[in-house]
Amino acid sequence: MERLQGVIMVRRFRLRPLSEGSSSETSKSGGINRREFMRLSFNTAAGLITLASLGSVGFASFLMGQKSRSSSDTAIKFYAPKGSSVWYSSMDKQPMSYQAFVDEAENSTTGMSAAAGLWSGLPVIAVYVPHEENKNKPVAANVPRFQYQDGFTESGAYVGSGYEVDELEEYAPLSIHDNMVIIFSRCPHLCCIPGWQLISNNFTADNWQPGGTDEGGNKLFCICHSSRYDPTVIEKNRGNNRTTGTSFEYIGIRKTGGPAPYGMPLIPFVVNGDMIEATDEYKDWYTFCA
Repeated sequence: MERLQGVIMVRRFRLRPLSEGSSSETSKSGGINRREFMRLSFNTAAGLITLASLGSVGFASFLMGQKSRSSSDTAIKFYAPKGSSVWYSSMDKQPMSYQAFVDEAENSTTGMSAAAGLWSGLPVIAVYVPHEENKNKPVAANVPRFQYQDGFTESGAYVGSGYEVDELEEYAPLSIHDNMVIIFSRCPHLCCIPGWQLISNNFTADNWQPGGTDEGGNKLFCICHSSRYDPTVIEKNRGNNRTTGTSFEYIGIRKTGGPAPYGMPLIPFVVNGDMIEATDEYKDWYTFCA
C-alpha cells in the first residue's frame, strides 16, 4: 500500500510465482490487493505496537509485558482477522480454549486445526496435530504427526536437531505435549504475519504429507512473498537479531519454500484447565523482527 499526498494507492498483486517444476498452484482467487491483505493482517487490524515505537522501553520488555505471571500476561487470545470467515470468528479476543481446537479438528480430513492469536501483543499461531493418535501408525499421507528433523542454515551449515527438544534440558519447556505447538508468527523474510488457511491454494489445502517438504497442504502461508512453513516439522536453526545482527539458535518449525531465510520459533505453553497460556523462557528468539 502506498500513500501519496494523503491518497491511498491500492495496487493489485498476484502471489509470487512458484519455482519451475512445482506442481502447486497459486491462489485460486488469482490475486488480492494490499488493502485486503492489511485487513486480514494482525498488526494493522489489531493495532499492534510497531517495534520502532518502543524506544527505550526495549523489545524484550514489550514482548513480555508485565513482569508478573498473571493470567493477563500468559493467556493467548484468539484473533480473527476482520472480514474473514475463520472457524474461530465467534471467539475473537477471547482466551484460547484447548477444547475448541479438538472440536474443530473433527471437521478436518487430517484431524488438524489451527488459529491465530495474540499473546502480550505478539502474533502467534496455535496448531493442533493428532500426534498421540498417529505417532505409532505407519507414516503415510494425511496421517499427521510431529516430526523432528535436522536444521540447516541457508548456506547449508548444520545447526542442530529437533530431537534436542527431548534430549537437552535447556529445551525441556518445548517438549511436545497436548498435541499442540504455539508458533511466533512473524515471517523472518520481511516480518509479515503468516496465516493458516486465510487464502486457498495447494499449500493451504486440508491435506498433509510427511517428510517436511514443500509438498502437501496445511502449511502456514505468508501472503507477502509466499514463504511457507510446515508446522509439524520441529527443527533447530539459527536466526539473527535484526537490529544488532547477533545470531541465536532456536527451536522452531521448518521453512519449506519461499524467500524466508529460516523458519519461525516455538513458544512454550501450558494448558491451564481449558485455557492455553504461553510462557516466556525464550524471549530472545523473537528478536529477528526487532
